[in-house]
Amino acid sequence: MSKAFALGGKVAVVTGAASGIGRAVSISLAKRGCHLALADLNEAGLEETARHVGNGVRVTRHRLDVADRAAVAAFPAEVTAAHGHVDIVVNNAGVALGGLFEQASEADFDWLMSINFDGVVQMTRAFLPHLKARPEAQLVNLSSLFGLIAPPGQTAYSAAKFAVRGFSEALRNELLYARSNVGVTVVHPGGVATNISKAARVARSVGEEQKKRLQARFDRALKMPPGPAGEIIVKAIERRAARVLVGNDAKFAATIERLMPVRYWWLLGRAMA
Repeated sequence: MSKAFALGGKVAVVTGAASGIGRAVSISLAKRGCHLALADLNEAGLEETARHVGNGVRVTRHRLDVADRAAVAAFPAEVTAAHGHVDIVVNNAGVALGGLFEQASEADFDWLMSINFDGVVQMTRAFLPHLKARPEAQLVNLSSLFGLIAPPGQTAYSAAKFAVRGFSEALRNELLYARSNVGVTVVHPGGVATNISKAARVARSVGEEQKKRLQARFDRALKMPPGPAGEIIVKAIERRAARVLVGNDAKFAATIERLMPVRYWWLLGRAMA
């Protein structure tokens, strides 16, 4: 597998492309001449992303719920009809859920897992044959800082993002063993200033004061603008990097977790407080 991955003329599918990291990644890909199939439930947001994309690339917009297995299974045919082939899939779509495990309902927990983990698996299952048909291709799965560490109040989100990490690493090793042309990049963003916390579900049993504290805590942590995060991710795709940490907070947490794999929260919890 070659190290350098020229993006000019390639076709990329990006989920969660209506805002935040998905929009930033799309813009960075387009700057390098990559054609785009943008997917999201937010059609107005997709139109806005398309307006930000320049460089004369071909852009299509697709309303897609990654938790809808039938829709995901049918999606490759829609993309290939518009673009002919697919070289890159960026599984970025994700949601958040606030509250402790005992506060979160089973339905809310399952809702998050269906998008943040099952959506990644189903998109991979749908597009992997198309990626394998290309001379070289890259699968990019968004995990999180919380796929490296697991703070209290993030049982569902951490479970999903650790699962994305494990799934991506195991699949990468399978593809490497098979000498496949498909590379796998797993991305661990730290605090990127997106709308994910504002759009998050909060467990019904969480009181208003706790909701305000949760929102304030997330707002303080989300510091990096999406643009630089998108550039870091796209540069990692160009290198066909196996893993990329986005932001100093992700790098710091990864270091502490390696040094204190069991007791890292003793230190990180104080720092975040």
